[in-house]
Amino acid sequence: MFTGIITDIGTITATEQRGDLRARVATVYDTATIDLGASIACSGACLTVVDKGPGWFAVDISAETVARTAPGRWVDGQTLNLERALKVGDELGGHIVTGHVDGVGTIAAIEPEGDSNRITIAAPHALGPYLAAKGSIALDGISLTVNSVEDKPDAVHVGINIIPHTAQMTTFATLAVGRPVHIEIDILARYLGRMEQLRHVQHS
Repeated sequence: MFTGIITDIGTITATEQRGDLRARVATVYDTATIDLGASIACSGACLTVVDKGPGWFAVDISAETVARTAPGRWVDGQTLNLERALKVGDELGGHIVTGHVDGVGTIAAIEPEGDSNRITIAAPHALGPYLAAKGSIALDGISLTVNSVEDKPDAVHVGINIIPHTAQMTTFATLAVGRPVHIEIDILARYLGRMEQLRHVQHS
């Protein structure tokens, strides 16, 4: 489990195609405190540490993960939002994030709003029922509050505000229209959606 509060920006420094894709990630984390087998969220995808050294760790990225995440995300030079797994007693600063990517959206618009940026994410229609204004969403592993949701013919348009602190501490310091982003819906919405599906099945 994670909270969506990013604690480092890592950089992929090497990749190797084995049975799975192995990526080596440079980090400022003290890797002596990271156990092999530990989970680290990498831009919203929960990955397992399989090797490590001073200033770096390595993860194996399965074909399933590659297929469910943004094209070109797992290549040399790519920066990643990093978060180590939540420990019992840690402050829950964001919301409960599982590290499972539910879909890939695209930045459809960016507009300055005060010192912040208002961004619009075009999300897959299948995620629409799980998104609500003032609810929580994780974008590339970042815990954010949904400001607005509009159903459009092409996609569900989700409005988010990125404050300067969030931009500075994450890969969202550089945003561009057309950029793909990993979307994780709120875990409570996921369970409520499943319960609603079962209710309809029982009454059909």
